[in-house]
Amino acid sequence: MGEKRYHRVKQVLDRRQTDLSVCLDEVHKHHNLSAIVRTADAVGCHHIHAVWPKEQRRLTNNTSGGSKNWVHTHMHDDIDQAVGSIREQIPGVQLLATNLSSDAVDYRDIDYTQPTAVIVGQEREGISDAALAHADKHIVIPMRGMVQSLNVSVAAALILYEAQRQREAAGLYERDMLNPQIKHTLLFEGCHPIIAQQCKEKGLSYPALDENGEIIANEQFWDTLRYKRQR
Repeated sequence: MGEKRYHRVKQVLDRRQTDLSVCLDEVHKHHNLSAIVRTADAVGCHHIHAVWPKEQRRLTNNTSGGSKNWVHTHMHDDIDQAVGSIREQIPGVQLLATNLSSDAVDYRDIDYTQPTAVIVGQEREGISDAALAHADKHIVIPMRGMVQSLNVSVAAALILYEAQRQREAAGLYERDMLNPQIKHTLLFEGCHPIIAQQCKEKGLSYPALDENGEIIANEQFWDTLRYKRQR
């Protein structure tokens, strides 16, 4: 395990924004879900939520580029369940729905430094009435051409990067928000994938890591793992 990788992974996890999320309301194309996961990872989201047909619940590695290993995607049976989970996960969250309505506001006029979840709709029909009923505000991306909307993954990217811009300016990426146990699990699996798999097979808890990402464990652990350290 390279020390540089450990510090890179730790730096990323230290900046995770657990109070910023996106919810996909029946988005059904694999490449769109995967692209949104990739963008969510890039801006520091740790959780996204999706209401999808069960038979289509799969992420494609070629689009998400491994981001699905770092972003927790929660699948839900319906939008009510998804919103309930978001509100439980993010107390005081403002729910924003992308929707061209009479009272919709420019997406750049929103304060994204507040706990926020953005709901985006499916490719053909757009956002559902059930999802709109949960929204605190409707937001739009201004269009100056003939088209009235962008691809859902492009729209999500624009909104999430506006959220990132505002949060960077407010210093919110300096917060350490991720649960320590979750962070340790991701660090261990990201830096010691082979040993992590062996631990799973043996039913062992992941041992501690030192400041450089090296494993701290006694002889009993190594004996149980049947792993011989180089001396």
